[in-house]
Amino acid sequence: MIDVMAILVMLVGALRFLAGFVRAETKIDEPARARIINGERIQLGRYILAGLMIFIVSDIIHTALSLDLGDLIFLGVLVGIRFAVSHLLGQEVRAIKEDPEL
Repeated sequence: MIDVMAILVMLVGALRFLAGFVRAETKIDEPARARIINGERIQLGRYILAGLMIFIVSDIIHTALSLDLGDLIFLGVLVGIRFAVSHLLGQEVRAIKEDPEL
C-alpha cells in the first residue's frame, strides 16, 4: 500500500511536469519557455524525492517485519542507492535554482 502511494506521488509529479512542459512549448518567447521548463523540472525533482522517501519508509517497514539478514542487507543497498539518487537530484535542483537566467 505504501509503495502504491509512492508511485502515485511520482505519477502526479510526472503529469504536472508534462502539463507544464506543454504550456511552456506554447510560449513564443524563448527565455519564458526556458524559465517555465526549469521551474517544472524543480517541481518534478521534488515529487521524485518525496516518492523515494516514501519508498524508503516502505522498505524499512518490510525489513522490520521480516527480520531477515538478507532483507536487512538488501535494505542497506536500496537506501544507499536511493540516497545517492536523491543527493544527485537535489544538486541538480539547486543548480537550476541558482541559474542566473531564471
